[in-house]
Amino acid sequence: MATKIRLQRFGKKGKPFYHVVVADARSPRDGKFIERLGSYDPNTNPATVDINFDKTLDWVNKGAQPTDTCRAILSYKGVLYKKHLEGGIKKGALTQEQADVKFAEWLKGKEARIEGKKEGLNSSKDELRKAAFAAEAKKKEERAAAVIAKNTPPAEEPEEEVATEEQEVEAAVEDAPIAEVSEEVAAEAPAMEEPVAEEAPVLEEAPAVEEAPAAEDKPE
Repeated sequence: MATKIRLQRFGKKGKPFYHVVVADARSPRDGKFIERLGSYDPNTNPATVDINFDKTLDWVNKGAQPTDTCRAILSYKGVLYKKHLEGGIKKGALTQEQADVKFAEWLKGKEARIEGKKEGLNSSKDELRKAAFAAEAKKKEERAAAVIAKNTPPAEEPEEEVATEEQEVEAAVEDAPIAEVSEEVAAEAPAMEEPVAEEAPVLEEAPAVEEAPAAEDKPE
């Protein structure tokens, strides 16, 4: 009978939770299974994996084929690496002591990586929380400043007197000495031309009036 190591789904919609089981390859995913090996919760970060290491290794050595997701889970927990070391012992490439030392070192490095990831996630969460708190405080300050500005009446600005050109000229004339003003006025005034006496037209001599002839005595 061909067996598979697969996941059996539980949990509500959007929050799945899986059991790691050994089942007949012909049975449906959530159907009948032979043995339960552990659980897998992908809702946490990092994912929570809890399996029976010895039972899982025994089933793998018997020829049970894990699905792709279960293969990743077994690799994550070191089951496949342990199988690889046992194969080296059977071939004579390693002794049992050497295999145990290698596996212990692998487990130590794996735990260190997991702890480092958890610390990084926690620090990033703290930074995000601090950033969100600072943004919220800044937003509250801006709202308070906007309320104060809205309730405060605007200050009346004094009207600036715009001096006209005539006022500026009058002020300049008042401030300047009298002599300078008279000189400037004299310089700016156009030079007056002296009137030229027109010559009277010469009257032509009137023609002499001829004397009328003396009246003759009329005959009586």
